[in-house]
Amino acid sequence: MKKLYVGNLPYKMDDDALAQLFSQVGNVISAFVIKDRATGRSKGFGFVEMDDADADAAILQLNDKEVEGRALKVTEAKPQEDRPRKDFRKRY
Repeated sequence: MKKLYVGNLPYKMDDDALAQLFSQVGNVISAFVIKDRATGRSKGFGFVEMDDADADAAILQLNDKEVEGRALKVTEAKPQEDRPRKDFRKRY
């Protein structure tokens, strides 16, 4: 199973629409759009989990695909520990 990062989503796209888009390529295990905690509005990106072969096909078929005037960016998601952390310590 692979987790895919999907960027540049249309802001109106919800979890169901994201799952439906990726189900055209293969079996979707989960799909969710990241939302702003305060407003509940989409942040324009999300994640989709698929079987390995389906995920590879989704990257090939959906990366740079135009949806509602926006070119999607589909890549394999990076594990959290591989991403640089920002320093959120309060400074007094």
